[in-house]
Amino acid sequence: MIALLQRVNRASVTVDRKIIGQIEQGLLVLLGIEKNDNLSIAKKLIDKTLRYRMFTDANGRMNNSLIDINGGLLLVPQFTLVANTKKGLRPSFSSAAAPDAAARLFHDILTVSSIMYHNIAKGQFGADMQVSLTNDGPVTFLLNQS
Repeated sequence: MIALLQRVNRASVTVDRKIIGQIEQGLLVLLGIEKNDNLSIAKKLIDKTLRYRMFTDANGRMNNSLIDINGGLLLVPQFTLVANTKKGLRPSFSSAAAPDAAARLFHDILTVSSIMYHNIAKGQFGADMQVSLTNDGPVTFLLNQS
């Protein structure tokens, strides 16, 4: 499982011209789900995401986590994160989970995340989404969990 964490001042997801998820200060997390991913891997990744120190403290150092600042968490499925781009000019998605399995796991991730944290918004699996954000910093980290 791959997560692209972006520290944001605000972010939103729109589907069919309707905002379906939005947050103020916090993290926009784009999630790529691979074939061998499962709920155990997802729980570790969500826990790490919630505790990852990428927000500044009073001294301007990145010592605070999302939990510390009580920020929003916007989870958006993005299968293109798992693309293999090493060869040629066309990405390969052979490592991506099948759509039905990925959709189930994304749903389970949302359920677990809601138990672990209170301020969660989400994108829509399989939808044509428009994601808007104001990246703070910019600060962006790529987490791989397997």
